[in-house]
Amino acid sequence: MTEQLSGILLLGGTLFILLSAVGILKMPDLYTRMSATTKASTLGIGLVLAGTAIYWQDFGIASRAIAIIVFLLLTAPVAAHIIGRAAYFDRVPLWEKTTIDELRGAVEKEDDGEEFEK
Repeated sequence: MTEQLSGILLLGGTLFILLSAVGILKMPDLYTRMSATTKASTLGIGLVLAGTAIYWQDFGIASRAIAIIVFLLLTAPVAAHIIGRAAYFDRVPLWEKTTIDELRGAVEKEDDGEEFEK
């Protein structure tokens, strides 16, 4: 029974990682690509690690897998946010069909053309 559960988790994880790769290719701009890859790959890697921990049924492997999953859940969204914010302030263009820009107005130009943050 554990082999089937492990296999299902591994297969689900690899499908989410594949979905993440497709997101890189198909999404129209940096921000949507980053959103798709961060969410899908974090879930995919978590499922693969959970499947591995269930398959081996060893405390050492399970504790490492849990530590890696927690580390990914804490760092991946923060890193994506920082990269996206830096890209926005470097004026990486949004997709032309983007309707909501919540950071508009946070970047202003001074008289000499330099950008600064409020």
